[in-house]
Amino acid sequence: MKSYFLLFLSVVLSFSALAQNTKPAEKSTKSDIVLKVNGDEMVGKITSISDNEIKFIYEGETLEYTIKKTDILKVTYSSGRVEFFNRQQLPSEKKEAAEQSPAPQASAKPARTYEVAAGDHHNKVAILPFGYIRDGQSGAKEISIKVQTDAYTFLQKHSAGYTLLDPRTTNALLIKAGVTRDNIEGFTWDEICNILGVEFIVEGTVTIVKGMQSSSTNSSFNANNDGNGKSYNGNTRAYGSTTSTTAQYYGTSVLLNVFNDKNQNIYTDNHKAFLNSTNAQYNTTLEYLLKRIPLYRK
Repeated sequence: MKSYFLLFLSVVLSFSALAQNTKPAEKSTKSDIVLKVNGDEMVGKITSISDNEIKFIYEGETLEYTIKKTDILKVTYSSGRVEFFNRQQLPSEKKEAAEQSPAPQASAKPARTYEVAAGDHHNKVAILPFGYIRDGQSGAKEISIKVQTDAYTFLQKHSAGYTLLDPRTTNALLIKAGVTRDNIEGFTWDEICNILGVEFIVEGTVTIVKGMQSSSTNSSFNANNDGNGKSYNGNTRAYGSTTSTTAQYYGTSVLLNVFNDKNQNIYTDNHKAFLNSTNAQYNTTLEYLLKRIPLYRK
């Protein structure tokens, strides 16, 4: 009887030991394992995952940790699924990717970021803001646009068969494409035509410089008498005055160019005013050149 009791006790103890040995294994299969880039391994439970980080609690603890995804190499979930985050390519994989990717073309030009205006360009004309230089200094943007508007107003009356883009639309399209007078040299004229959706571009520069100064003096004299050469009360009273005036003269010249959408300069001329003027005016010189461009119609 005693031997049966010992045998029973031995069996119970064996099952108890087996149960204790299997518990850690069962616990480990329900854990998430985080392997970091630096080689550290974290065993516990992932509580949440966002775009840039995960929340994690170690086994047997309650404190929640935040781990950036950039620090994680891979995660082995309790379900057995494995997810890689910052897996490095093997040398063999890098070689295979290089062989499959096309070789870069050294002569390829970077694509322009501007938007090309849709529609037919034929017989459409745009006038750009003019350069305006006075005494060696660039004029304000408002003056540049005023010269542009004056040229548009004049040419609009003499452009039979052509369609002129109004200055506001022209300038808006240039701004959207990032084109200014400072960087316009980085664009070809056919590119400017494509941006504006026109066949012809009119552009130019007005230059005004100070010329000579002219001074004049005017003197007058008068005697106070009765008109017969006799003075009042036997006395002759005389008085006079002198006035001086100074005038500043200016020299004005206008450079005008016309380009087409094939990047060709079809007209260029530089004209100076016939006479210096006391007013720094460019209109007469500008109109003189506009009458001679191929787009002008009487």
